[in-house]
Amino acid sequence: MPTKLLLDLGATYSWVNCDDYISSTYQHVPCNSSIANSLSAYGCEDICDGPPGPNCANNSFLFLLDKPLETVHYKKVNSLNDALVDYLALLNNLGSLSSIDNFIFSCARTGFLKGLAKGVTGLASLGNSNLSIPVQINKAFSSSPNCFAMCLSGSISQPGVALFGSKGPYNFLHGIDLSKSLLYTPLIFNPLGRDSDPNTHRLSPEYYVGLTAIKVNGKMVAFNKALLAIDDQSGSGGTRISTLVPYMKLQSSIYKAFTLAFLKEAASSAFNLTTTKPVNPFRVCYPAGSVKTTQMGPAVPIIELVLDRQDVVWKMFGSNSMVRVTKKSVDLWCLGAVDGGTIDGPSIVIGGLQLEDNLLQFDLQSKKLGFSSSILSKGTKCADYKFPTRKV
Repeated sequence: MPTKLLLDLGATYSWVNCDDYISSTYQHVPCNSSIANSLSAYGCEDICDGPPGPNCANNSFLFLLDKPLETVHYKKVNSLNDALVDYLALLNNLGSLSSIDNFIFSCARTGFLKGLAKGVTGLASLGNSNLSIPVQINKAFSSSPNCFAMCLSGSISQPGVALFGSKGPYNFLHGIDLSKSLLYTPLIFNPLGRDSDPNTHRLSPEYYVGLTAIKVNGKMVAFNKALLAIDDQSGSGGTRISTLVPYMKLQSSIYKAFTLAFLKEAASSAFNLTTTKPVNPFRVCYPAGSVKTTQMGPAVPIIELVLDRQDVVWKMFGSNSMVRVTKKSVDLWCLGAVDGGTIDGPSIVIGGLQLEDNLLQFDLQSKKLGFSSSILSKGTKCADYKFPTRKV
């Protein structure tokens, strides 16, 4: 059954709404089985007190679902859900389907779909976890690299692509292989982040990078660089990549310094932009008519994220830094960054807007991230991936 899932770079395992789950091949995971013993011990359903089905079986291992996008009333929606094993099939480079016959995932109730896009029935885990999709694929096809890449489309009507078990080539239209133009930086894993367990030394499945500085229009932004390191006592700080956060989120003092630097450069003679009344959740907005449009999106100051070396820089042009807001009589371009307050978590979160039309390669074996910056600069986009023709 074709299934639409939300991609989550920080999830330990995938889940699907089982209230409408139709399959003749699924199996529950018995509580004392070898599979259950290899998983984190959340719970066991000794006796099913409802009609037998994907959501209910005797002697069935249970997962505790990750926090959903929107608040769930746990008295109405059970957070403990049955673990299942079933087939997972994905399109391969020959145009046919490759399947895993023992893919492990969790059921969920319909209430967990609150806040997800229309038609989405679950979540696809891409985190650094033994139960994530890329790691389970690597176990099934051990000759393939323990690596995946994703390119999120900037279009609301044309899809991007996620590629598993391949370091390239990544062929896009016009004969462009994006695997040849990636820069690389180490991936960092938080020992005290989401789903971590200090007692078993299990690291968080979330992906962090070692950001060392931020530049706007080539000029350094001044702020407390100590916030860029992960605190070894609390796990806070650092820079995380997320598909669940729509816009870049920055700790308050970093956000203030960053927006002041952006305002100053945008008002310079190079851009000559004057702000207007902003709309929530943004604080820096410009009339759309005063902002020029280029191949790289709105003509605004370039944001540079300097990573582990001075020459390893993730550049963000207008297409990845600005949000178009049109409603009623309002037509604005707003800086796609929000104040995260004194957040008890990462100091900076690189969000979905910043990932659009960027190719990211997560090499889980070498623990490094390959990134392209905006591929619009190469005359292509994520929707231009050359999908193989499916063979029946």
